[in-house]
Amino acid sequence: MKPCGKAQGKGIFLINKLSQIKKWSRDSKTSSFVSQSSKEAYVISLYINNPLLIGGKKFDLRLYVLVSTYRPLRCYMYKLGFCRFCTVKYTPSTSELDNMFVHLTNVAIQKHGDDYNHIHGGKWTVSNLRLYLESTRGKEVTNKLFDEIHWIIVQSLKAVAPVMNNDKHCFECYGYDIIIDDKLKPWLIEVNASPSLTSSTANDRILKYNLINDTLNIAVPNGEIPDCKWNKSPPKEVLGNYEVLYDEEMAQSDGSDRDLRSRSGQSTGTKGNRGRDSGKPVLTTWK
Repeated sequence: MKPCGKAQGKGIFLINKLSQIKKWSRDSKTSSFVSQSSKEAYVISLYINNPLLIGGKKFDLRLYVLVSTYRPLRCYMYKLGFCRFCTVKYTPSTSELDNMFVHLTNVAIQKHGDDYNHIHGGKWTVSNLRLYLESTRGKEVTNKLFDEIHWIIVQSLKAVAPVMNNDKHCFECYGYDIIIDDKLKPWLIEVNASPSLTSSTANDRILKYNLINDTLNIAVPNGEIPDCKWNKSPPKEVLGNYEVLYDEEMAQSDGSDRDLRSRSGQSTGTKGNRGRDSGKPVLTTWK
C-alpha cells in the first residue's frame, strides 16, 4: 500500500491479508486525526516476494530516462543509473512485514539504519550490477534482462503518450524504479516525474551533476532556447552519458519498428550490442 501523494517511502506499508485492508480503511474512517478532506488516494501493488538478492539483501534500480518529445516519441537512457540496497538481509517472514529496513530500498529510509554506510550510501552502479550478473548468470541472460528493462520503459512511455502535453518547449527526466526477481525478470515499480536530485555521497553528487548537465545539453542545444519547430535529434557528441533508447520518427522512416518480444531473447542491436552481419552498432527500435 502506497499513498499517491508522498515520496521517499513515507506512508508505505505491507499487508498479506485482505482483512488488513478492511481494518485499515475502517480505522482511518474513525480516526480523529484524519479529516475527511485530507484523506489520500492509495495504490495497491503486488509485492515481489522473490527478489534477486545480492549478499542476501534486496535492491532495486533507479534509472534516468529523458523524454524530449512524445509525438513522435524520442527518449534517451542515462547510462549511469544505480542500484539501492537495503541494509538488512531479506526475509519473506511475515514477522518482518513492518521492518522497512528489509523491504524498502529508499535511501531516505535506509540512511537511518544501524548498518547504513555513509561512504557508498548502499549503492552500486548499474555497470557493476551488469558485471556481477554476467559473471554469475552469464552474458546472454544479462543482455536479455537489460533488453527487457528497455522494452518496459519504451512501452510505458508509449502507453501515456496520447495524453501527455507535447509542447516542443517541454522535456522531462523521469526516474524509473525497477526491481529484478530471482528469475531475472524485471518489474516496473513506479515512474517518478522530477526525481530527487539530492545527493547522499560524493559519487552521487558527481553523477547527478553530470545528469543535469547532460540533460540540459540535449534539451537546450547550444545553450539557446530552441525554436518551437525545432525537433531534430541532437548530434552524438552532445549526448554525454545519454544514449538514444527510442526514436519513433527514425523507426517509422526506416520501416524498422519491431516488437522486442519477437526477438525471443536474441539481440538485434540494442545500444551496446552489435548487429550480427554488419558488425556495426544498430539502433534498436521497438513498437
